[in-house]
Amino acid sequence: MVAVPAGRVTLSDRRTWRSWPVELAAYRLAAVPVTQALYAQVTGRRPSTARGDRLPVEGVSWTDAVRFCNALSESEGLAPTYRLHADTGDDAGDVEWDASADGYRLPTEAEWEHACRAGTVGPRYGELDEIAWHRGNSHERTHDVGGKRPNAWGLYDMLGNVWEWCWDVYDAEVYGTYRVLRGGGWFDERWSCRASVRRRSHPTLRIDDVGFRVARSPLPDRRPHPPL
Repeated sequence: MVAVPAGRVTLSDRRTWRSWPVELAAYRLAAVPVTQALYAQVTGRRPSTARGDRLPVEGVSWTDAVRFCNALSESEGLAPTYRLHADTGDDAGDVEWDASADGYRLPTEAEWEHACRAGTVGPRYGELDEIAWHRGNSHERTHDVGGKRPNAWGLYDMLGNVWEWCWDVYDAEVYGTYRVLRGGGWFDERWSCRASVRRRSHPTLRIDDVGFRVARSPLPDRRPHPPL
């Protein structure tokens, strides 16, 4: 996991022409998307269309990703971050985030964009062909994670390879429980592989260019404070 510093990011939406600033506390983010090997180790499942231990897992829904986060937390003795009702199934509306838990979770889209930019202000953190697998260089398939140059904070594949699920609802009034996807994928044109691009999809979607990476909130400081 990579330690991501606190900061401020301004999100924007081209559909509504809105923009809004978000202040972020420090957090941790996986250096690469969840691989097929890790997903199989934790869940016993290999849902991806392409096969390879170091390939990013794809063909996973938002709810699959949430369940994986809890399973990974439990496997490491951490408190699961998400509360799922017994009859949740694939209904994302029945998932609650326990912010006090120390386990794994999906990043918010503000956390995702802040981490992707890594202090840069342009559309990308480097030359696209050097940092991302996209339609122009991927030969229309996924590639092993970590094969391109990372950003300044040591995060790989933030753009390209697979889109990544985020925690957030895209626009509840218009799209209901549709969740945010970020980053662009192996089948996307250059335009879609930018730090600010937002995509939406139903939380039950499973497709071969969508995966995810995990985050963790910092542990609270429980050390005794020195006497005044």
